[in-house]
Amino acid sequence: MDAKRRAGLGLALAAGLGLWTRSNGGTPPRRLTVAAYPKLDAIVKAALPAWKARHPGVEVEVISREMNDHHTAMITALSTGSHLPDLMALEVGYVGRFSQGRGLLDLRQSPLDGEKLRSRFVPYTWEQAHNHRGELVALPSDIGPGTLLYRHDILQKAGLTEADLTRSWASFLQAGQQIRARTGAYLLAHARDMKDILIRTGVQPGEGLYFSRDNRVLVRSPRFVRAFEMARAVRRAGLDARVYNWSSDWTEGFRRGTIATQMIGAWLAGFLGSWLAPQTRGLWRAAQLPEGAYAAYGGSFYALPAKADPANRILAWDLMQHLTLNRKLLLDAFQAHDIFPALVDTFDDPFFDEPLPFLGGQPARRVWRDAARKITAVAVHRQDGFADEVINTELDKVLLRDKDIGAALADAERLLKLRANR
Repeated sequence: MDAKRRAGLGLALAAGLGLWTRSNGGTPPRRLTVAAYPKLDAIVKAALPAWKARHPGVEVEVISREMNDHHTAMITALSTGSHLPDLMALEVGYVGRFSQGRGLLDLRQSPLDGEKLRSRFVPYTWEQAHNHRGELVALPSDIGPGTLLYRHDILQKAGLTEADLTRSWASFLQAGQQIRARTGAYLLAHARDMKDILIRTGVQPGEGLYFSRDNRVLVRSPRFVRAFEMARAVRRAGLDARVYNWSSDWTEGFRRGTIATQMIGAWLAGFLGSWLAPQTRGLWRAAQLPEGAYAAYGGSFYALPAKADPANRILAWDLMQHLTLNRKLLLDAFQAHDIFPALVDTFDDPFFDEPLPFLGGQPARRVWRDAARKITAVAVHRQDGFADEVINTELDKVLLRDKDIGAALADAERLLKLRANR
């Protein structure tokens, strides 16, 4: 943030804080509570010394829980209106769930005027921060540009190049057959990975993965039919190891080189290098997804509970901006935790051009930055989590019981129609 912008923010904060304090008839609050989950909690703590230097005497308590426990606690807090933090972190899947109700503050309102920050963030994640009423309910912190991670050494043994994987989905499957025949490695961990990427490609502007903005269920669209057909093709060709993400077999597959590729968020490269399979350093590479597809995997936001103490609101809003707009803080988090920033102000930093030893010296952050700029915004819906479970169940029936794809998607549609308006 430049000096002029910082000075402007300081004046706005002072004016806003004065107005808010007078409206509540008391002295300015001196204590804030922030609820977060691992890695974001570390970033919040790292941000506090600089922030508190501008707000001497203000204490900030960071309440940290594991990802699922954190969101369960936030669901309870928002529904009961008790034990609410002043500021909460949210994973993208929960933004959709929480934003449809009235539990999160609309950041467009004065004196926050959050909509003026639009140009500072990656477009697709900015859209995810809005609900169907057009309210801005969160500010983005980080994103997960989708990428294809592949084992360079396995491709070489199979006599293939990166282009054989990425030219088209058909060439991706053909390459998988050659990898299986010549090296014994599987193309994918699970056929579900193929479905997961294909339902995220070709989403029309304003649509979500499973629901349209007017609550129409989309799971019988050509996007889902193709995703199911391609996943079935992977399974029938014996190209997946039939192991689920985050299982011990999944990790072991990476360590032993029995899984040749993984389509997921760019953050996985950091996880592989730091704890999933560090012994495979130098063997991996990153590419864009096949057939020119772009998709997002994950992302984090900060939000203000609407029923949190209003006396703390301006301070919490100032801290939220510090966490999401501070270029140095976000770049430090990127370097320390492989958390890809949502702030476009960071995209010109030389860190994006540095080679990644784990990826054989490839400057892969350029690949992910380019993807981040091209990903289409996908609207979030509060039933996305339920829809994900339904679709995975129906895909399992196709893969394991040879259920007809049309019937599987029709059954999924029937269930989701019952939940669309809840």
